[in-house]
Amino acid sequence: MSQTLLAALVQVAPIAVFLVAITVTAEVAQLAGVFDVAAHALARRARHRVLLLWLAFAGLAVACTVVLSLDTTAVLLTPVGIAVARQTGIAPLPFALTTLWIANTGSLLLPVSNLTNLLAVHRLADLDAGHGDYVRAAALPALAAVAVTLLLIAVLQRRALRGTYAVEPPADPHDRVLLVVAGGVCLLIGPLFAVGAPPALVALGSAGVLLAVLRWRAPGLVRDVRPPWLMAGAFLVVAGLLRLAQGEGMLDWLAPAFGAGTRTLDLLHLSATAALAANAVNNLPAYLLVEPAASDDVRRLVASLVGVNAGALVTPWASLATLLWLQRCRAAGLRIPLLRLAAWGALCATLSVTAATLAIR
Repeated sequence: MSQTLLAALVQVAPIAVFLVAITVTAEVAQLAGVFDVAAHALARRARHRVLLLWLAFAGLAVACTVVLSLDTTAVLLTPVGIAVARQTGIAPLPFALTTLWIANTGSLLLPVSNLTNLLAVHRLADLDAGHGDYVRAAALPALAAVAVTLLLIAVLQRRALRGTYAVEPPADPHDRVLLVVAGGVCLLIGPLFAVGAPPALVALGSAGVLLAVLRWRAPGLVRDVRPPWLMAGAFLVVAGLLRLAQGEGMLDWLAPAFGAGTRTLDLLHLSATAALAANAVNNLPAYLLVEPAASDDVRRLVASLVGVNAGALVTPWASLATLLWLQRCRAAGLRIPLLRLAAWGALCATLSVTAATLAIR
């Protein structure tokens, strides 16, 4: 038992390290003004068209989610989107909804985009598959999930996305050296993650560089960087215990609920039940519950990730990103009825999970 527990902790510890380091990276980038400057630059280059501004912001949300993870999009990009919308006189709801849904449905492409993906990488090794195999298997489902999500937002918010705006608000003033370095680091780590560099090492390097530059250029802001120690600790405990349960065969009795096989209907069954599990108990434990029934084939692993990532849009607790997003929206004075959000989320989850699963090859 002790050896199994140690093996489980050794497996999930680098993911906890990555979580802390990538959050620090994202927070320093936010303090440096990277997201603020990027969003306001989009507002100045969108030809005063609301639709073009929203599409450009959606592209920023996708890039942020893929490289810096879904929680970064929910926490740091949401207030920027709301602020830019209000400064230009546009309804903020389409921008807020974009950050929430893209944070979840856009978190499939790279292992670093979601902690569930990083957990799945260990199972890929058991199948003699690696980082490149994951990216190839997840590319089309990721594209399908994002495309369906944006199309649905465009339909639901079509009235708010019409027309033009007159104001081109400038970004807040920022330290130029800090801004350039932070922006450069964010651009650099994306390709490193894409080619399969160790996520924890890349994130630790980026966090170390940015903290050093922040201490040099704006030492007073260092205290505003808040590593998610509690979140990382909770992840370590929950993931470690569930990995232990897997190793001891305690979760094998759940396998029949998730089916078997790699036919289209089999994959749809798996992704749908994974989505239901995510909305019932949260996407991280849901993935670990589903994994034993999905770890016999790369396509089944991707289908399970489609369900727990893109499907976690109905209940507020289905994804930590949703809880963080709700907090940011309320802090910005934007309130959305939870029942309406759940109904829209159920529609988005159904369409995006179905489209992404059908795209698995």
